[in-house]
Amino acid sequence: MFPQGVGCSQTAKHKEHQLSTLRRTTHRGDFVKLVIVSGMPGAGKTELATVFGNHGVPIVVMGDVIRREATRRGLSPNPANTRKIMLELRDEHGPGAVAEQCIKELKKADAPLVVIEGCRSIVEVEVFDRYADAVTTVSVHSSPRTRFARLVARGREDAPRSWDEFRERDLREISVGLGGVIAMSDIMIVNEGSVEELRQVAEEIARRFIADAGGNPVPRETH
Repeated sequence: MFPQGVGCSQTAKHKEHQLSTLRRTTHRGDFVKLVIVSGMPGAGKTELATVFGNHGVPIVVMGDVIRREATRRGLSPNPANTRKIMLELRDEHGPGAVAEQCIKELKKADAPLVVIEGCRSIVEVEVFDRYADAVTTVSVHSSPRTRFARLVARGREDAPRSWDEFRERDLREISVGLGGVIAMSDIMIVNEGSVEELRQVAEEIARRFIADAGGNPVPRETH
Protein backbone atom coordinates (compact mmCIF):
# COMPACT_ATOMS: atom_id res chain seq x y z
CA MET A 1 0.00 0.00 0.00
CA PHE A 2 1.57 3.34 0.98
CA PRO A 3 3.30 3.30 4.36
CA GLN A 4 3.86 6.82 5.62
CA GLY A 5 4.16 8.66 8.89
CA VAL A 6 3.46 12.20 9.95
CA GLY A 7 4.02 13.90 13.27
CA CYS A 8 1.36 16.39 14.31
CA SER A 9 3.70 17.90 16.89
CA GLN A 10 5.73 19.46 14.07
CA THR A 11 4.90 22.78 12.42
CA ALA A 12 6.75 22.12 9.16
CA LYS A 13 4.83 21.16 6.03
CA HIS A 14 3.52 17.65 6.23
CA LYS A 15 4.70 15.10 3.69
CA GLU A 16 2.44 14.48 0.74
CA HIS A 17 0.30 11.37 1.22
CA GLN A 18 -0.09 9.14 -1.83
CA LEU A 19 -3.62 7.92 -1.22
CA SER A 20 -4.32 6.09 -4.48
CA THR A 21 -5.06 2.38 -3.94
CA LEU A 22 -5.37 -0.78 -6.01
CA ARG A 23 -8.97 -1.37 -7.03
CA ARG A 24 -10.12 -4.96 -6.76
CA THR A 25 -13.15 -6.54 -8.38
CA THR A 26 -15.62 -8.02 -5.91
CA HIS A 27 -19.04 -9.63 -6.06
CA ARG A 28 -20.71 -6.37 -5.19
CA GLY A 29 -20.53 -4.31 -8.35
CA ASP A 30 -20.05 -0.91 -6.66
CA PHE A 31 -16.82 0.47 -5.23
CA VAL A 32 -16.37 0.82 -1.49
CA LYS A 33 -13.23 2.09 0.17
CA LEU A 34 -12.63 1.67 3.89
CA VAL A 35 -10.38 3.68 6.17
CA ILE A 36 -9.65 1.70 9.32
CA VAL A 37 -8.67 3.98 12.19
CA SER A 38 -6.75 2.36 15.02
CA GLY A 39 -4.64 3.27 18.02
CA MET A 40 -4.06 2.60 21.69
CA PRO A 41 -6.45 4.15 24.27
CA GLY A 42 -5.90 7.90 24.46
CA ALA A 43 -3.91 8.13 21.23
CA GLY A 44 -6.52 10.24 19.40
CA LYS A 45 -8.26 7.83 17.02
CA THR A 46 -11.72 9.23 17.78
CA GLU A 47 -10.54 12.75 16.94
CA LEU A 48 -9.29 11.48 13.59
CA ALA A 49 -12.53 9.65 12.83
CA THR A 50 -14.56 12.71 13.85
CA VAL A 51 -12.85 14.85 11.22
CA PHE A 52 -13.99 12.38 8.55
CA GLY A 53 -17.49 12.48 10.04
CA ASN A 54 -17.52 16.27 9.83
CA HIS A 55 -17.22 15.84 6.06
CA GLY A 56 -20.22 13.50 5.97
CA VAL A 57 -18.25 10.26 5.81
CA PRO A 58 -20.12 7.46 7.64
CA ILE A 59 -18.32 6.10 10.71
CA VAL A 60 -18.79 2.57 12.03
CA VAL A 61 -17.51 2.32 15.62
CA MET A 62 -16.63 -1.27 16.44
CA GLY A 63 -17.12 -0.66 20.15
CA ASP A 64 -20.78 0.23 19.48
CA VAL A 65 -21.40 -3.36 18.38
CA ILE A 66 -20.21 -4.57 21.77
CA ARG A 67 -22.18 -1.93 23.67
CA ARG A 68 -25.39 -2.84 21.84
CA GLU A 69 -24.83 -6.50 22.66
CA ALA A 70 -24.34 -5.60 26.32
CA THR A 71 -27.63 -3.69 26.31
CA ARG A 72 -29.37 -6.61 24.60
CA ARG A 73 -28.16 -8.88 27.40
CA GLY A 74 -29.45 -6.46 30.01
CA LEU A 75 -25.96 -5.48 31.12
CA SER A 76 -24.47 -2.05 31.70
CA PRO A 77 -22.08 -1.23 28.80
CA ASN A 78 -19.20 -0.51 31.16
CA PRO A 79 -15.57 -1.42 30.32
CA ALA A 80 -15.60 -4.68 32.31
CA ASN A 81 -18.79 -5.96 30.65
CA THR A 82 -17.87 -4.88 27.13
CA ARG A 83 -14.47 -6.55 27.37
CA LYS A 84 -16.06 -9.76 28.62
CA ILE A 85 -18.61 -9.75 25.80
CA MET A 86 -15.93 -9.03 23.19
CA LEU A 87 -13.91 -12.04 24.33
CA GLU A 88 -17.03 -14.23 24.46
CA LEU A 89 -18.02 -13.29 20.91
CA ARG A 90 -14.53 -14.11 19.68
CA ASP A 91 -14.50 -17.43 21.51
CA GLU A 92 -17.93 -18.41 20.18
CA HIS A 93 -17.74 -17.08 16.61
CA GLY A 94 -14.04 -16.64 15.89
CA PRO A 95 -11.55 -13.74 16.16
CA GLY A 96 -13.29 -11.80 13.38
CA ALA A 97 -16.74 -11.92 15.02
CA VAL A 98 -17.02 -8.22 15.87
CA ALA A 99 -15.86 -7.19 12.40
CA GLU A 100 -18.42 -9.54 10.84
CA GLN A 101 -21.14 -7.74 12.79
CA CYS A 102 -19.83 -4.41 11.48
CA ILE A 103 -20.30 -5.59 7.88
CA LYS A 104 -24.05 -5.29 8.45
CA GLU A 105 -23.55 -1.63 9.33
CA LEU A 106 -21.35 -1.12 6.27
CA LYS A 107 -24.07 -2.44 3.99
CA LYS A 108 -26.46 0.15 5.40
CA ALA A 109 -23.99 3.01 4.87
CA ASP A 110 -24.42 3.12 1.06
CA ALA A 111 -21.35 5.32 0.59
CA PRO A 112 -18.13 5.00 -1.46
CA LEU A 113 -15.99 5.83 1.59
CA VAL A 114 -16.59 4.59 5.15
CA VAL A 115 -14.45 4.90 8.28
CA ILE A 116 -14.10 1.98 10.71
CA GLU A 117 -13.02 3.08 14.17
CA GLY A 118 -11.49 0.75 16.75
CA CYS A 119 -10.12 -2.25 14.84
CA ARG A 120 -8.11 -4.43 17.26
CA SER A 121 -6.58 -7.28 15.27
CA ILE A 122 -5.17 -8.26 11.90
CA VAL A 123 -7.95 -10.86 11.58
CA GLU A 124 -10.52 -8.07 11.81
CA VAL A 125 -8.65 -6.12 9.13
CA GLU A 126 -8.79 -9.21 6.92
CA VAL A 127 -12.57 -9.45 7.39
CA PHE A 128 -12.96 -5.90 6.13
CA ASP A 129 -10.46 -6.53 3.35
CA ARG A 130 -12.61 -9.38 2.02
CA TYR A 131 -15.67 -7.10 1.97
CA ALA A 132 -14.29 -3.85 0.55
CA ASP A 133 -12.59 -3.01 -2.72
CA ALA A 134 -9.82 -1.05 -0.99
CA VAL A 135 -8.76 -0.86 2.65
CA THR A 136 -6.28 1.56 4.22
CA THR A 137 -5.29 1.40 7.86
CA VAL A 138 -4.45 4.65 9.63
CA SER A 139 -3.09 4.45 13.17
CA VAL A 140 -2.62 7.24 15.67
CA HIS A 141 0.34 6.80 18.01
CA SER A 142 1.20 8.61 21.23
CA SER A 143 3.67 7.70 23.95
CA PRO A 144 2.29 5.85 26.99
CA ARG A 145 2.85 8.80 29.33
CA THR A 146 1.09 11.19 26.95
CA ARG A 147 -1.87 8.84 26.65
CA PHE A 148 -2.01 8.26 30.41
CA ALA A 149 -2.16 12.01 31.05
CA ARG A 150 -4.96 12.45 28.49
CA LEU A 151 -7.05 9.60 29.87
CA VAL A 152 -6.73 10.87 33.43
CA ALA A 153 -7.60 14.41 32.33
CA ARG A 154 -10.77 13.18 30.61
CA GLY A 155 -12.07 11.83 33.89
CA ARG A 156 -14.37 9.29 32.26
CA GLU A 157 -15.70 6.19 33.99
CA ASP A 158 -13.05 4.00 32.38
CA ALA A 159 -10.14 6.38 33.13
CA PRO A 160 -7.17 4.57 34.74
CA ARG A 161 -6.86 5.13 38.46
CA SER A 162 -3.12 4.45 38.46
CA TRP A 163 -0.15 3.93 36.15
CA ASP A 164 -0.22 0.19 36.88
CA GLU A 165 -3.88 -0.04 35.89
CA PHE A 166 -3.16 1.91 32.70
CA ARG A 167 -0.23 -0.37 31.81
CA GLU A 168 -2.29 -3.48 32.47
CA ARG A 169 -4.99 -2.20 30.10
CA ASP A 170 -2.38 -1.50 27.44
CA LEU A 171 -1.02 -5.02 27.70
CA ARG A 172 -4.54 -6.46 27.39
CA GLU A 173 -5.13 -4.43 24.23
CA ILE A 174 -1.84 -5.63 22.77
CA SER A 175 -2.63 -9.25 23.66
CA VAL A 176 -5.89 -9.07 21.69
CA GLY A 177 -3.92 -8.05 18.59
CA LEU A 178 -4.02 -4.26 18.51
CA GLY A 179 -0.23 -4.00 18.36
CA GLY A 180 -0.21 -5.90 15.07
CA VAL A 181 -2.73 -3.54 13.49
CA ILE A 182 -0.67 -0.52 14.50
CA ALA A 183 2.60 -2.08 13.32
CA MET A 184 1.12 -2.96 9.91
CA SER A 185 -0.64 0.37 9.34
CA ASP A 186 -0.39 2.11 5.97
CA ILE A 187 -0.29 5.56 7.55
CA MET A 188 0.99 6.42 11.02
CA ILE A 189 0.19 9.71 12.74
CA VAL A 190 2.41 10.60 15.68
CA ASN A 191 0.21 12.60 18.03
CA GLU A 192 2.35 14.22 20.72
CA GLY A 193 1.11 17.77 20.21
CA SER A 194 -2.15 19.60 20.77
CA VAL A 195 -5.59 18.49 19.65
CA GLU A 196 -5.58 21.38 17.16
CA GLU A 197 -2.41 20.00 15.54
CA LEU A 198 -3.95 16.54 15.29
CA ARG A 199 -7.06 17.99 13.68
CA GLN A 200 -4.94 19.80 11.08
CA VAL A 201 -3.23 16.56 10.08
CA ALA A 202 -6.53 14.68 10.14
CA GLU A 203 -8.14 17.33 7.94
CA GLU A 204 -5.45 16.93 5.29
CA ILE A 205 -5.74 13.15 5.31
CA ALA A 206 -9.55 13.18 5.25
CA ARG A 207 -9.69 15.57 2.32
CA ARG A 208 -7.32 13.42 0.28
CA PHE A 209 -9.31 10.25 0.94
CA ILE A 210 -12.58 11.97 0.11
CA ALA A 211 -11.17 13.35 -3.14
CA ASP A 212 -9.75 9.93 -4.03
CA ALA A 213 -13.21 8.41 -3.47
CA GLY A 214 -14.74 10.93 -5.85
CA GLY A 215 -16.36 13.14 -3.23
CA ASN A 216 -16.12 16.81 -2.35
CA PRO A 217 -14.79 17.81 1.07
CA VAL A 218 -16.90 20.23 3.09
CA PRO A 219 -15.40 23.73 2.67
CA ARG A 220 -13.44 24.98 5.64
CA GLU A 221 -15.04 27.71 7.72
CA THR A 222 -13.42 31.11 7.52
CA HIS A 223 -13.29 33.50 10.47
